[in-house]
Amino acid sequence: MSARRPQGQGNADVTAKPAQEKGASDVTPAVPADVIYKLLAFTAAMVVAPIGMYFLTVNAIFGGEILYPMADLHCRSSTIVDSVDYSNTVLGNTTWAGITAALTANLVLFAYIYVAWKEDQGDREAEKSKKAQ
Repeated sequence: MSARRPQGQGNADVTAKPAQEKGASDVTPAVPADVIYKLLAFTAAMVVAPIGMYFLTVNAIFGGEILYPMADLHCRSSTIVDSVDYSNTVLGNTTWAGITAALTANLVLFAYIYVAWKEDQGDREAEKSKKAQ
């Protein structure tokens, strides 16, 4: 038996009676829109920032050089000859670039936690001032 009914009433009496309406239903969203926008922004930052930092640092900072294959092509009488020599190519240190990307991901995560903490702190102060009045 999932629901109790008053004594003396049968199942038909309870089901025939419509439920009492207590007022208009609440149609406000469960989560405010600004919270969703912050979450989407930090999600995009969590994807873009570490990957961008990796490719920025692997060649530009950690010992590599940015390669331009067109600069290695030799031109003879306005025809391009494919004689690209990659034997002297120096690639950047991928270990340090990976560490930089991991640190960037952690920085984005801590920034999200800090923003959420400050928002929650503001909500608590607003609630306290509301109760004080």
